[in-house]
Amino acid sequence: MTHRQRLSMIVVTLLAALGLAAVGANPASAAPNTRTAVPAAAVPSIPIAGTFTDAAGGTGSFAGSFTPTNFSARNGNLLATGTLTGTLTDSAGSAVGTVTRTVSMPAAVAQATCRILDLTLGPLHLDLLGLVVDLNRVHLTITAESGPGNLLGNLLCAIAGLLDRNPGAGTLAAILNYLLALLGQR
Repeated sequence: MTHRQRLSMIVVTLLAALGLAAVGANPASAAPNTRTAVPAAAVPSIPIAGTFTDAAGGTGSFAGSFTPTNFSARNGNLLATGTLTGTLTDSAGSAVGTVTRTVSMPAAVAQATCRILDLTLGPLHLDLLGLVVDLNRVHLTITAESGPGNLLGNLLCAIAGLLDRNPGAGTLAAILNYLLALLGQR
């Protein structure tokens, strides 16, 4: 695996971990990109899909992709700025138009699971007043899944992460921009 492929895999993993969430791209959220754009071939794109109400009052669809070019922190939140490209299709299935626009959208750190306990017991021999218990090797792993509706998982992940030092949005933006810059080098 080449250096470029390894860096691409790191960025893909980080973007997946960040769980880029598009909450809508309207002209008000469009922002000009003041930094040098990273070549699109080097940075993986994230698929984006959505719906809109077309001129006939039906539900049209949007299918496209988002390619990040820059990350920033605004009011303690991590933002991804990049190029949104895609096609608008009306409710009759006809292509209405295409979009190529620079947009900013929030990026959130998503934690799917956290390890609570990983316990390995070797073989055990107990003689309890004539009752003999032989237990072979036991490996117990308990993980918690956080997310909507997972009350116990959310609680245990929060408790398990109390002493973790989570980087702020500015630190994450700096790390992601550094990785994007590395991908842009030839």
